[in-house]
Amino acid sequence: MEPARQTASEQLSYAEVLHWSILLGFIVLVVTFLAYVLGWLPAYVPLQRLPHLWGLSATEYLKATGVPTGWSWLLAMGKGDFASQLGIAILSGCSVACIAAIMPAYAKARNYTYIAICIMEIAVLVLSASGIFGH
Repeated sequence: MEPARQTASEQLSYAEVLHWSILLGFIVLVVTFLAYVLGWLPAYVPLQRLPHLWGLSATEYLKATGVPTGWSWLLAMGKGDFASQLGIAILSGCSVACIAAIMPAYAKARNYTYIAICIMEIAVLVLSASGIFGH
């Protein structure tokens, strides 16, 4: 029988932040979707128009509806069909939050290599999400 191994505090911190951020993202996703489906938030593109738009290419759809592209969706958060993207954005950012949460433990342990790796991981994730380098 192997002796029981203890879980590192960094792993516990990562898991705790991951748990709560995923739960938050899921709740926001469900609530905003319900707000859209139940009509609590007005739609940017009315549901009645969707069947006529389904056959269009992405370019034609954007032109016909005038929906925001890129990070402009943030400006349309009051519309039901865009509000659920907030939950998706939260879920997408979970790893950044988790990595940031373990950095103080690495700093306390003076583990500068891991801190540098965390900073680089966060930079890559944020830059890739920003769209600075194109699609």
